[in-house]
Amino acid sequence: MNKYFESVKDELRRNPKKWLITGVAGFIGSNLLNELLELNQKVIGLDNFLTGHQRNLDDVLQSVLPNQAKNFTFVFGDTANLMGSQNIFVGVDYVLHQAALGSVPRSIEDPIPSNINNVDGFLNVLLAARDANVKRLVYASSSAVYGDSEVLPKSESYHGKQLSPYAVTKYVNELYAQVFAKNYNFFSIGLRYFNVFGPRQDPNGVYSAVIPRWIMAYLRGGELIINGDGETTRDFCYIDNVVQANILAAVADVDINKSENLVFNIAFGEQTSLSKLSSLIAENFGSRNFFSKTRVVYKNFRAGDIRHSLADISKAKNILGYQPLISVDHGIKCAIDWYFLRQKSPNELSE
Repeated sequence: MNKYFESVKDELRRNPKKWLITGVAGFIGSNLLNELLELNQKVIGLDNFLTGHQRNLDDVLQSVLPNQAKNFTFVFGDTANLMGSQNIFVGVDYVLHQAALGSVPRSIEDPIPSNINNVDGFLNVLLAARDANVKRLVYASSSAVYGDSEVLPKSESYHGKQLSPYAVTKYVNELYAQVFAKNYNFFSIGLRYFNVFGPRQDPNGVYSAVIPRWIMAYLRGGELIINGDGETTRDFCYIDNVVQANILAAVADVDINKSENLVFNIAFGEQTSLSKLSSLIAENFGSRNFFSKTRVVYKNFRAGDIRHSLADISKAKNILGYQPLISVDHGIKCAIDWYFLRQKSPNELSE
């Protein structure tokens, strides 16, 4: 248990705040919504359903109490074009900016949509939050900003050359955040996510993340595709850890220095190879006496992918009070539990 985080949640229950989540119908956004509603917070959610799903919102609203569900207001809108939607920022205490067009391969294939959604959209949110005197903007950055740096573990003080348009857009977000701090005295906090996974992560489509895609490969008896030799490593982070980090960053009483880049690595702090990951998933299915016709297929390395990743999370621990509680092993079990349940529901996870 993270006692500090529990104390933060207790304080929020006693003194509810008003939150705005962009990308609320997405994987991370909907999990943030779930936690905040359970804490009796008032939440406005913005989404254009480009990559998010109505089913995620429905799932959240069905899982919380009726009086908690009434605290949610949904606004259909696009951060890349906030005309007419700026007023939703008025009176908001904290903004959690999750709206973005993810995927390194997608950005390499077509960089313009990534730039429009991730850069133009972020600038619009910065301006709207500044003009509304929002207390704190927390935004999703990415471990992709570390680029070709081979230094391990990755620390916030150093990064290499970005390897994809997606990585560039996230680094530009951080630069804009610095500029707004220096020129407008408006401070925000960036969270560099490392391979987040868990419930409500979309398993479908060519740009889906590896863990939900592999879980569904077992459920459906399809191919489990490993890009490369299987020795590529990632620092996988379960969604509950990321939710904790966002809330802590929003309410953090940090000594802000204009010259400091207020970004934090958010990960578990442990390397897992793709081969080990596939074994963990297979073992979990085996323990359920679920035997699949899935076969592992090795393909070429993907362009823009880094070889190894491991986060130094000491800065987030020391300054934000972040303490990831759910390991990769336990997170895989929780994720499989969720996909098992949803697979039994018609059309829940259909293409």
